[in-house]
Amino acid sequence: MSQDAKQDCARSEAARRGADWLTQAGLRPTRQRVVLAELLVGDGKHRHVTAESLFAAAQDKDQPVSLATVYNTLRAFCEAGLVQEVMVDGTKSYFDTNTHDHPHFFWEDNGRLSDAPADQLKIARLPDIPEGAEIASVEVVIRLRRK
Repeated sequence: MSQDAKQDCARSEAARRGADWLTQAGLRPTRQRVVLAELLVGDGKHRHVTAESLFAAAQDKDQPVSLATVYNTLRAFCEAGLVQEVMVDGTKSYFDTNTHDHPHFFWEDNGRLSDAPADQLKIARLPDIPEGAEIASVEVVIRLRRK
């Protein structure tokens, strides 16, 4: 099989994986959604992206989508439970395709977000919550910088 044929086969598999991911969540697989889903989960690996980095990845693949479409699509993916939003500093949103509860490392020197080992995190106690409330989730972002 030629290199071009292998790349076409891999692209078809990635597009199928992205379309299936959308369909399983009940989202209509529009062209823009499939393009972005393919970039997020096409290779079967988890990703931490910003809207801007996903937009740049689409541009690199010559896929015409606007930045506004990327933002709107990521919001739809969040609402459908396909990605979770991780806020850093209250100013920057990252979107994680791994939707299971887990902590993150935020690398201050390059603005990168990565998974931290969940099995090593121990939260011994949480503060008492107000009456009539319940904890929806606990987010842990560990900020790192190079020595």
